[in-house]
Amino acid sequence: MKKILLTGGLILSFISCSAQKADHDTKDLVNATAWMQNAGEYKALTIQAYQLAQIRLAQILTQEVSEKPRAIVWISMKLSWTTLLIRLIKLKTKNFNQEDWNKWTRLAQAEPIAGALNFLNFTKNNGVEIFYVSNRSEAERVPTLENLQKKNFPYADNDHLILKTDKSSKESRRQKLSEKYNIVLFFGDNLSDFSDMYYYNNEGKTSSEKKVLEHPELFGSKFIILPNAMYGDWESSMYKKNTDKKLSNEQVKMKSLRSFTTQNINQ
Repeated sequence: MKKILLTGGLILSFISCSAQKADHDTKDLVNATAWMQNAGEYKALTIQAYQLAQIRLAQILTQEVSEKPRAIVWISMKLSWTTLLIRLIKLKTKNFNQEDWNKWTRLAQAEPIAGALNFLNFTKNNGVEIFYVSNRSEAERVPTLENLQKKNFPYADNDHLILKTDKSSKESRRQKLSEKYNIVLFFGDNLSDFSDMYYYNNEGKTSSEKKVLEHPELFGSKFIILPNAMYGDWESSMYKKNTDKKLSNEQVKMKSLRSFTTQNINQ
């Protein structure tokens, strides 16, 4: 049996988000959450990503030779806790904490993202092995597996669920899997899900944008990225540049926007 490692994210719509400390941030989060819960466009985007991934995987299986067993890796298991998030906002709870998160994961109620199960079943039916790579802690292993099994995800067992041990970076886990498997596809909603070359640093988003534009051929062929309007490294990288903390998060975001000038209009 072929073994294909699926590395990717947003399998279940389980959105993780950092603590929100300002009214503007809370409003942004409400808008983003409402879009992901209610917009047909969001579901269309995830279905589109998985359907294109299925076409790409079929192409790989029929046209590319591999000495190692093939695999695809699912990174950053996204299971939907948007309902929990909205409850905290309605209760005017400004900060998200680990206790709230643990209560949610123990419920094992996250729902699959549109299109995910169809693709994963196609993967399994074609002899492809699936690995789920997540930054959840080992303490969350049991309810995470329960959630995956309850929703009928293939390969939902301890051997295929790889959780965080010490580092948030998934690079070492990706490298270990690649020792045995030829990872043919990665799935994620954050660029660092694919490679550490996309990790944001003090240069801010320009550095990551440059890396994306340097290797556009990777997207759609090796990397399948899914939409996430709620959080990401791109946002925290902007705040890191505000070293003296003189600006609010809202001001940092406004300052980052690229605008036209009067000269542009007159040209």
